[in-house]
Formats: sequence, C-alpha cells, structure tokens
Amino acid sequence: QEQLAESGGGSVQAGGSLTLSCAGPSYTIHNYCVAWFRQAPGNEREGLARLSIGGTTTYSDSVKGRFTISRDNAKSTVYLRLNSLMPEDTAMYYCAARLACTSWSPDDFRAWGRGTQVTVSS
Repeated sequence: QEQLAESGGGSVQAGGSLTLSCAGPSYTIHNYCVAWFRQAPGNEREGLARLSIGGTTTYSDSVKGRFTISRDNAKSTVYLRLNSLMPEDTAMYYCAARLACTSWSPDDFRAWGRGTQVTVSS
C-alpha cells in the first residue's frame, strides 16, 4: 500500500487554528477508513479522528468539538481542521488508513506518512 503524505503543520499561538492535509492515492482515500493520530515526545501515538468510506466521522474525547475531519474526493485528500489550539496539542500529526473504522489502535493502521509538526505556544 502506498504511503500517505501529511502537510500543513506549523507554529501557532494558543487559540489559533490550522488545517492539516493527508494526500494519497485515490484508491486509498476513497476506499479506506482514514484516521489522524498524533504523538508527542515521550507519549504513545494517540488516535484523534476517523473518517469512514461512507463519510461517518468519529473523534476522541480529547479533540471532539475542536477538530474536524473531512475529505475532498476530487483532490484525494483528507483534512483535519484544528481549532482552539492549546499548548498540549503540540505533537507530530500523522494520517493512516485501514479497511474499516473499527479500531483506534495504531497497530491496525497502514500507509503511515512521515508526519507534520504542530507547535502551539502559550
């Protein structure tokens, strides 16, 4: 499976917003569950948001109401909109895919990109 590629990270102040992009082969974006994860130094990789083939979205409690996952089929890209950012959101953000959105475990996902860094200052 071809790898996905994340972009859009950067440095923002608390309360700011960013939009991350996850680009990949159209077959993967259109036919797999795509999820966003993040990992801060010393922490385990954490699942944040999932987008199913049918368009159903699910979020972790830590980001529900602040982050939004969406897909642009024409661009074969999945986005993660990050609003009301806090310093504790500072991490490397990754996207990955699996056949169905039935797991949050990073071990169950494939096609990981290299990540994009988000840094939030207070």
